[in-house]
Order: sequence, then C-alpha cells, then structure tokens
Amino acid sequence: MDQLKLVALDDRDLEIVSAHVQDAVMKVSGLEYVAATKRFVLTMNRFAWETKAGFFRPRYQRRKSVLDFNRVLAVKSAGIRRDKPEEVLSLLAIRFREKETPAGTIELDFAGGGTIALEVECIEARLADLAGAWEASSRPVHKA
Repeated sequence: MDQLKLVALDDRDLEIVSAHVQDAVMKVSGLEYVAATKRFVLTMNRFAWETKAGFFRPRYQRRKSVLDFNRVLAVKSAGIRRDKPEEVLSLLAIRFREKETPAGTIELDFAGGGTIALEVECIEARLADLAGAWEASSRPVHKA
C-alpha cells in the first residue's frame, strides 16, 4: 500500500504534515471538535504532493485523508462559516506558536483568509490516508 501515515509530536514534525496537506480541500461539515475527548478532526481530500506525475504516473492524485489533533483545549475560528456546511475550504498551511513549553496554538490557514486556532497542551497530530487515490483535475498553483 502507498497510503500515507504520519505522526507529529513537535513543530518540525508538524511542518512535514503541513507540507503533505497543503492544498487539501474539505467541506466545513468535515471539521469536528469533540471537547470531551479533546480532539479536533478534519476529513479532507488531500493533494498527494509526494506522487509526482511522470511516465508511469501520468496524472496528479488526490486521496481521502483524516488529520486529527489530540489534547486540544479550545478551538477558535475566523472567516469560516459554520452555518454553511457545504462550503469548500482549501488548507494552505499549519503552524505552531509555542506559548509555554510544550503548550501553544496550532494555526490552520485556509485560502480566502479563514483560520482555525487550536489551543493545545502539546503537539499530537496524526495524518492518515483512508482510501485509494483518484486523478486530480489539476495541480494547485500558488501566486508568488
């Protein structure tokens, strides 16, 4: 199987996860915070940056994936309409802002200016592909 599975336990690990979920798309309804278990989950269609198009793989791919964060104390968002569950979000980057070691804020930045801030006890995240890949209609492009 070529399904990706990553764990992030520090800011360097989180940078690697961020690179793998750049340009993932998800619906607002795919965001879930469960305060009782201190867990925040994003269900997404991840652009598989690690699978370059080439002779044996002529097209780019997307994969159904889940990114979950544990030990989340609070969630704040801006620019994301929870009352529009079908709205599609495009994840650009994930960053960690340390407050008091090992606690801090994990920031998820979305295209169009939306953000989610997760107040965490520490970094504890998992990214896992759930199913096979399908052909992406195009490769995401970022303006310089």
